[in-house]
Amino acid sequence: MDFIFYFGEVFTFTSMLLLIGGTIGGLIMGATPGLSPTMTVALLIPFTFNMTPVHGLILLGAAYTSTVAGGAVSAILLKIPGAPANIATTLDGNAMARKGEGAKALQLSFIASLIGGIFGVFLLIFLTPVLAKMANSFGYSHTFWLAIIGVTVIGSLEAGSVVKGLLSGCIGMWLATIGFDDIQGVKRFVFHPAIAGGVNIIPALIGLFAIPQVITMFAKGRFQNDVEQIQVKKHPIAKAFQEVFSRKRALIIGTSIGSLIGLIPGVGGQIAGLLAYDQAKKFSPEKKKFGTGHSEGVIAAESANNAMVGPSLVPLLTLSIPGSPTAAVLLGGLIIHGIFPGPTLFQQYPEVIWPFINSMLIGQILMCIFGIYIASLAARVAQVPQFIMAAIVLGLAAFGSFAVQQSMGDVYVMVVLGTMMYFLERFGFSAAPLVLGLILGPIAESNFVTGSLISTAQNGPFVYFFTGGLNILLVSIVMLSVGFSIWSEINTKRQS
Repeated sequence: MDFIFYFGEVFTFTSMLLLIGGTIGGLIMGATPGLSPTMTVALLIPFTFNMTPVHGLILLGAAYTSTVAGGAVSAILLKIPGAPANIATTLDGNAMARKGEGAKALQLSFIASLIGGIFGVFLLIFLTPVLAKMANSFGYSHTFWLAIIGVTVIGSLEAGSVVKGLLSGCIGMWLATIGFDDIQGVKRFVFHPAIAGGVNIIPALIGLFAIPQVITMFAKGRFQNDVEQIQVKKHPIAKAFQEVFSRKRALIIGTSIGSLIGLIPGVGGQIAGLLAYDQAKKFSPEKKKFGTGHSEGVIAAESANNAMVGPSLVPLLTLSIPGSPTAAVLLGGLIIHGIFPGPTLFQQYPEVIWPFINSMLIGQILMCIFGIYIASLAARVAQVPQFIMAAIVLGLAAFGSFAVQQSMGDVYVMVVLGTMMYFLERFGFSAAPLVLGLILGPIAESNFVTGSLISTAQNGPFVYFFTGGLNILLVSIVMLSVGFSIWSEINTKRQS
């Protein structure tokens, strides 16, 4: 129970000041499209140089936690995910906002994030040795099949049909091949200098979700303040808590999947939210309500996003293997302060690591308190006149895309992909599967190529990818996922 012994360090004046500042700043950064948790933590690292290691890590941990949750604000109100992890939140969150339930959706997202986040941090505290051993058992073949499982999820995400969902995902995976192959160094599909380094996920994310909305707004000539009909309904906090706990199935699915995905090195929270949303939809008796403003979709996605945070630090702290891109940046923050993760970390630096972990626990509570406080105020974004909102969204999109690498090339990529998505949506294709394909493409490709190279020195690719208990389990899940999506679509058409 070492973590209890070091709990007092979190409540010192400096620690609490940094914790509150990091939480509020993280919520603001997370709500800004393009400013992902990874970028937020990276931007804050230079400010920790002159701090003690424990204070520096408390600031970074608070920003990490709250930025993940803060991304739900723009996802719900503007249908622009604050970060890739919030893609699934747009599917039902924005539909709720359009019905005047923006405040309720934000309350549900922050409460679900609190519950998922606390569960994830407790896993980090109590099950670190067991979870680290489990994470270390994932090889290249297993991570490849996990990415393929994510691809099969595409078929049931928001698109009108499984075929269109999978085609959208394939387009995304093709976009992921643009640039130089990381393993073999081969140049692929580089027809403009702006994409020589590949398609960056943040400009692509902003373009695919934001630009179609702006084009639609201008195409229809909707320059009048036509949103008076959308009333922001007040929603009591007590009822929000009651609804979250009444949706136990979505909460359990989201928390469980987020914890597991966070544990697996290199996967990231964007897959956690989408997988949790997909599974919550499959197991729900109210499948048809998903995508129309159903609270289960918001609860599952956001509980998974924050449940991923704690477990993503397990392989980082014990094996020096980051469980997410943001955890990789945190690794740099640790090393800068002379702390090298490994099996003996908790014995060598308990006075630094335990206050850091404890601060993340308190940070989850602060994140929920501040998030709920701003929910009713932020929900009034839905009442802003359309022509003003179009200009604001376009400005934020350009700023967020440019800020990633300070490159106008990223802005061009955002515009081109957004325009392309506008026409694809006219034919019933969806942005969410395309973005998921773009995210999963590099994971699937790099692990497949590396696994294939390793298999040539062993018993061949077939044995490497298709034998072993874990491989067989993952392949079975792939087949079941595809089969279930097809069966569900056929059954829905029969009923209609």
